[in-house]
Amino acid sequence: MDRISRSQIDSQRGFVVQQRLEARSNIAVNAAGRPLGRAGVLTTAHGVIRTPAFIPVGTLATVKGVLPEQMAELGAQALLANAYHLYLQPGDELVAQAGGVGAFMNWPGPTFTDSGGFQVLSLGSGYKKVLSEEFSGREPTSEEAAFEAVRRNRAVVDEDGVVFRSHRDGSRHRFNPEVSLSIQHNLGADIMFAFDELTSLRHPRSYQEESLERTHRWAQRSLDQHWRLTLEQPEKPYQQLFGVLQGAQYEDLRRHAARTLAAMTSHGEGFDGFGLGGALEKENLGRIVGWMTSELPEDKPRHLLGISEPDDFFRAIEAGADTFDCVNPSRVARNAAIYTRDGRFNVTNASCRTDFSPLDSTCGCYTCAHYTRAYIRHLFKAHEMLGPILATIHNEYFTVNLVERIRKSILDGTYAEFKEDTLGRFYGARTQ
Repeated sequence: MDRISRSQIDSQRGFVVQQRLEARSNIAVNAAGRPLGRAGVLTTAHGVIRTPAFIPVGTLATVKGVLPEQMAELGAQALLANAYHLYLQPGDELVAQAGGVGAFMNWPGPTFTDSGGFQVLSLGSGYKKVLSEEFSGREPTSEEAAFEAVRRNRAVVDEDGVVFRSHRDGSRHRFNPEVSLSIQHNLGADIMFAFDELTSLRHPRSYQEESLERTHRWAQRSLDQHWRLTLEQPEKPYQQLFGVLQGAQYEDLRRHAARTLAAMTSHGEGFDGFGLGGALEKENLGRIVGWMTSELPEDKPRHLLGISEPDDFFRAIEAGADTFDCVNPSRVARNAAIYTRDGRFNVTNASCRTDFSPLDSTCGCYTCAHYTRAYIRHLFKAHEMLGPILATIHNEYFTVNLVERIRKSILDGTYAEFKEDTLGRFYGARTQ
């Protein structure tokens, strides 16, 4: 490499497996018979991430209502920001002038940015509109409706990229691999994702195949653009690029995606890790993740996009996923939904009106150490902004801490017992 040394780059990336899950009859294994699940250490330019780890989402360079300092105090090791949203406001070039998204938001630790692919497809077909029915949450009324959704999808997706309109003001934009990687390089995140096309489970097999091959061509362009920009700016900290695997619920497509991206190179370098993306049915999550991870190199990290429920963590970790992100803990907190070890409840319930106990008596978060259910219920009923803030702190702590405890159970050999106790309490309890 010219202008930048391999040792300089290698000092700011890497993944080491510390401990694998104990082999049991219900634990997925790789071709060598070793369990897919593991605990490890992921090195980035701004510090290490001990995995498995949950990465809270700060879409616009903020976890809504919570200071970055508070996110660090509750145990977050890294934060994820959204390339699409930061591109639209305040602009990725402004963030670059600030020194990158971490410096901009006063977060000294590792940062992630997604490619914007999901947002341009789900938000970008027009001002206050969605691309098609499968992204709006409405079920197509027939097979013809599903194909019509695909037709409208293809009207904005072409070989080069995606044309979309801002959900903010209706202005017209184009994202493609080169644009997405340029934005993410400006944002300066430690871990970025290749630009990909999102499909839904309602797309027919023929379109899944077509889309997957296009995503692979975009992945190569993303990797090429990443190294062009990296070599042009040797003074910057190294930013890792993860390739994104699609393929919906089809085993052959998922395995093909994993093998294709694992072999892909540019300037003699492959992807630094992999994003496990696309539409996943909850009941098949572990199986689909296992298809992909069993084909991927073991010395590179795998990030599963968009999960945060306790049972999903256990399934995904057993299948070999290392890190996770999701907006759900903060999103539901703003609607008064509270996670506890004994299940989920709504703090605006009448039963909380005179309940002067913490949200969760076993919780070590700031909210539970200082405030009661009765007070937080009052804040929500009075429409005071402090209510969602305190609930968000608690939910993010719950989620981050749960995955950290899973990690510890892998390291000390108590995973099976911890899983049984955790899921038994969470799903066996009645709604409070």
